[in-house]
Amino acid sequence: MRSDKIKKGIERMPNRALLYGTGLHQSHIDRPFIGIASAFTDIIPGHINMRSLERYIERGIENGGGTPFIFGVGGICDGIAMGHVGMKYSLPSRELIADIIETIAGAHCLDGLVLLTNCDKITPGMIMGALRINIPTIVVTNGPMISGRFGKKRLSLVRDTFEAVGRFKAGQIKEEERKILEREACPSCGSCQGLYTANTMSCITESLGLSLPYCATTPAVLNRKLRIGYESGQRIINLINKKINARDLVTRQSLENAVRVDMALGGSTNTVLHLMAIAHEAGVDLNLSDFDKISKTTPHISNLRPGGDYFMEDLDYAGGIPAVLKRLGSKINDTITVSGKKIKEITAEATIYDEDVIRPLNKPYHKEGGIAILYGNLALQGCVVKQSAVDAAMMRFKGKAVVFDSEEDSMKDILNKKVKKGSVIVIRYEGPSGGPGMREMLSPTSAIVGMGLHKHVALITDGRFSGGTRGPCIGHISPEAASGGLLAYLKNGDDILIDIGKRKIEWIISDNELKKRKKEIKILPPKVKSGYLYRYSKMATSASTGAIFK
Repeated sequence: MRSDKIKKGIERMPNRALLYGTGLHQSHIDRPFIGIASAFTDIIPGHINMRSLERYIERGIENGGGTPFIFGVGGICDGIAMGHVGMKYSLPSRELIADIIETIAGAHCLDGLVLLTNCDKITPGMIMGALRINIPTIVVTNGPMISGRFGKKRLSLVRDTFEAVGRFKAGQIKEEERKILEREACPSCGSCQGLYTANTMSCITESLGLSLPYCATTPAVLNRKLRIGYESGQRIINLINKKINARDLVTRQSLENAVRVDMALGGSTNTVLHLMAIAHEAGVDLNLSDFDKISKTTPHISNLRPGGDYFMEDLDYAGGIPAVLKRLGSKINDTITVSGKKIKEITAEATIYDEDVIRPLNKPYHKEGGIAILYGNLALQGCVVKQSAVDAAMMRFKGKAVVFDSEEDSMKDILNKKVKKGSVIVIRYEGPSGGPGMREMLSPTSAIVGMGLHKHVALITDGRFSGGTRGPCIGHISPEAASGGLLAYLKNGDDILIDIGKRKIEWIISDNELKKRKKEIKILPPKVKSGYLYRYSKMATSASTGAIFK
């Protein structure tokens, strides 16, 4: 065992003394040492009940013959961090989390890991760290939140709070209803109810084979989740005995499965960043063209919020990820999983209970997958759009640029009704380096939807979008403005063409005018000049390669 390095031999007498100092029984010393990386915190609703799951994972590890050790991992609630300087820390926190997992597991020579996670950057960060250390690993995602209620109407965070801001500004809802939505949209623990980034990452993690079947969609409040935690604790011992490490599970074939499921569900555009970063740590070449290739051959068969009206609880009751994999059939690679079963064994046992929540391949919501990759002079290295959440009439759009150098400036004009129909809102200097931190733009995109403008304006940015974004919103534009991308030279009134079907985004400008702009306009200096964000701005690569550290 790896842990023998810290517990075997006369020279390790001091090490054993310290282990006994933690209260270990002598019998614990000879067992595999299992780290439970827990992202418990009181400030993220998706994580507040993790203390109970920790106990059940511990029980499973003890029952399986291992010795459990819980250690803490920090996390950020993207919803709380949204719309202000706090969001600059969200994506950079992924690298910190990966470093923590690698550091703790490496320093203590752990034999295996159970990663207890749930929200946005925390899940990919933990997986990245586990891949670096490459030991047996199981991921337990805490599960989605149940829907809120306002009379007979079901509520979710994005549509009934973020988008409600725009509706309130437009006079469509009154103060009394606004207060009810604020209190009732998030009625329980768990990750926000739609197919936003947290839940998309959970679905992808299960598709990679890193979580037990039904882990991704089982709501956080159900006792089924506790049983999944217990079984995960047991299963990690089996992985250790069989010497199945994290990189044995995260392969080219399983990553293709994850992308395929992402496209079929219509998941968050953030998964493009995270899957490329995960692939990098696994030593697998996964690039933007792979996403687009798989999208073109994968029908969009499940229409959850924000694009549709179904919730994560509906996907769970319809059969969860095993049912989605079953529906995709021969498009899925038969890879191994932490359950001890291969994908095809899991799908053979799966049942599809709702033919509308998980539609047949010949009756999809859209013929192509949820995400499209666009290229053009504005995005020579590519950019990303959730095409499944775009109205059909907006799949091709030509408009006049309205340019902002920050998210805050754009929000002022949107809420003050200064953005007119036919506009292409440009939010630049929000990329990995320019932001720094590549902020999500859920506040402006939700305000646009709430005010009824999503069928009349587009938004493009070198930043990124929450999984809750809908409408013609194109993010991850690379190269970013701070790196000299053409986004930096746009002016108000410039013509921009977006053609999602043809995978095209173009600034209509003559060569002479572009040369003139490059002489006239200077790239803005860094917005942050100290601390972790400054270091991040210097180390992060382009969004087109996953915004990983170089």
